[in-house]
Amino acid sequence: MSVYTVAQINSYISHMFSEDYLLRGVTVRGEVSGCKYHSSGHIYFTLKDESGVIACMMYRQHAQALRFRIEDGRQILVTGQVRVYEKTGRYQLYAEKAAQDGQGALYEKFNALKERLAESGMFDACYKQPIPKYVRTLGVVTAPTGAAVRDIIHIARRRNPGIRIILYPAIVQGDQAADSIAAGIRALAAHDVDCMIVGRGGGSIEDLWAFNEERVAQAIFDCPVPVISAVGHETDFTIADFAADLRAPTPSAAAELAVYEAARLDEELADLETVLTDLMDGRLQELRESLREKRHALTLASPQNRLRERRTRLVRARENMCFLMERKLSEAKHRMGETAALHAGMEKLLFERRKRLDVAIGRLEGLSPVSRLKSGYAHVADDGGNTVRSVRGVERGDMLTVTMRDGQIEARAERITTAAAEDGTRKQNGRTGSGRV
Repeated sequence: MSVYTVAQINSYISHMFSEDYLLRGVTVRGEVSGCKYHSSGHIYFTLKDESGVIACMMYRQHAQALRFRIEDGRQILVTGQVRVYEKTGRYQLYAEKAAQDGQGALYEKFNALKERLAESGMFDACYKQPIPKYVRTLGVVTAPTGAAVRDIIHIARRRNPGIRIILYPAIVQGDQAADSIAAGIRALAAHDVDCMIVGRGGGSIEDLWAFNEERVAQAIFDCPVPVISAVGHETDFTIADFAADLRAPTPSAAAELAVYEAARLDEELADLETVLTDLMDGRLQELRESLREKRHALTLASPQNRLRERRTRLVRARENMCFLMERKLSEAKHRMGETAALHAGMEKLLFERRKRLDVAIGRLEGLSPVSRLKSGYAHVADDGGNTVRSVRGVERGDMLTVTMRDGQIEARAERITTAAAEDGTRKQNGRTGSGRV
C-alpha cells in the first residue's frame, strides 16, 4: 500500500486540472457574492447559482482591463482557467476576463422589496422614533457568539459600566434566521428595554439575506421600542437598515450610538451642578436684596417713622414760614423807607413847584388885564366884542364898550384922532395928554 503526502496529492490533482483541455479556458455564468478588492489590486469573489458556488480570483493585470466594477449581486460572465491552489488544496477559477450579464436574482429581489416597502410608507421619517439619550436597559438581537456581540457588550460596558444588557440569541444566517430575528425583536420589546440593537457581523449578500426579509422589516416597524440596525460593514445596506429608527455602520458603532458615556454624563452633571449653584446663589442674592428693600420700605411706612417724618416736615414748614415772614417784613420795611424818601422828595418838589407857581402867578397878575384895569386902564371893544387895538379900526359913529375896573360904559365914537395928529396938537398947545373919544 502506497502512502502519499498532502503536497503530492494536491500536486497530482493540480496536474490533472492543468491537463484538462476544458478547464484551460472556460466561461462561467453566475452571480457575484462576497467580492473584495485587495490592496494589491487582485480581486477575490465567488460565483454562484441556484445549485452551487465556485471561488474566483482575478490578478491585477487582468482587473485593470475591466470596464466595470465587480459588485455583489451582479450577474456576470467570467472566462479563465480552473486550477488548484496546491497550498490549501482548493480549486478556484482564475479569471482573465469578465463581462456583465444583468443583475443578480438576489439583487433584483432586494430592489423590488425595497421599492414596495418604501411605497407602503414603512421607511418614512415620520415613523422614526428618537433614540433615548440615557439607556439603562439595552436589548441586543444577534448571534450569541461572534465578534458582533462581543464588540457590542465590550463598548456598551466601557461607556456605561452600570448598563443592563439583555441578549436574545438569534439565528442570523440560513432559512430559519428571519423568523428567529423577528421573534427576538418581539421578545425583547416585551421586556421593556429602552433601546434595541438588531444586527450581525459582515458577510456576503447571502449571509446577510435574513435582514432583507419582509417579516424582519415588519417586526422592526411594529416594535414600540426604538431599534438600531447594525448589519455587516459600513458599505452593507439591508432592508432592516431602512426600516429601523437609526442605522449604524457597524455593531460597534451601534453600541456607541445607543449607550451614553457615563464619564461624559458625570461631567455634564458637574457642569449642571455648577450652573444650578450659580443660579441658586443669584436667586438668593436677589431675594436678599428684595427682602432688604421691603424691610426698608416697611420701616419707612411704620407709624413712628411717619410721625417722625411729619414732625420733620412741620419743623421745616415752620422754619420756612418764619423765613418768609422775616423776608416779607424786611421787604416791607425797605419799601416803607423808599416810600418815606419818595414822600420827602415829593414834598420838596411840591414846595419848589409851589414857589415857582407863586412866582408865575405874580408874573401873571402883573400882566393880567384885570390888574391893569385896577391901575386905571380900560378895555375898549367894538359892538362885535372884538378888542379895539387901534383907532384906525374905529369909525365915527361906531358903538364901543369900555370896560373899567368897576363896570362898563357904552359910548359912541364922535371924534377920532390918530397919534400923529395928537402929537401935533400937543405941540401946538405946548402940552401932552391922552386922546379923546
